[in-house]
Amino acid sequence: MTAACFEHRPVIGTSTERMAWFENELLQVCGEYSTELWAWVVLPNHYHILLHTDDVLGLLADIGKLHGRSSHRWNGEDNTRGRQVWCGATETAMKSDRHFRATLNYVHHNPVKHGYVTRWQDWPFGNAREYLECVGREEAERAWEEYPIGDYGKSWDV
Repeated sequence: MTAACFEHRPVIGTSTERMAWFENELLQVCGEYSTELWAWVVLPNHYHILLHTDDVLGLLADIGKLHGRSSHRWNGEDNTRGRQVWCGATETAMKSDRHFRATLNYVHHNPVKHGYVTRWQDWPFGNAREYLECVGREEAERAWEEYPIGDYGKSWDV
């Protein structure tokens, strides 16, 4: 699942407190619907989540409510009532194990791709650090080589 701020404006990332609040709220919503939550990252203008759910429509509805709550809150904080904050959320079913593993790498690599950090584990608003601690450096490097991301996401993640 992916969602971006309208026109990729960094509305989420105006402060570390806002980023942390949104990450917490997002994980709460996802936790209610996911049977497995493998990867997530929240960036200043978009987020990605790799999870399994048996109720994607319910999850999307509650993500929509989260987008509404966060828009209202942030537009109040920024004195910008009426501003469009979100473009909506898009979900994509994994087509194969290779697609899943490349997506896992992509989600963890996203802060590096966008130039926020040089190492996955340095970005505080995601689970790359925990992933690396769990699988170990050698396995993460093996997975990176076996399931490269190439230009994955190039047409939609700008």
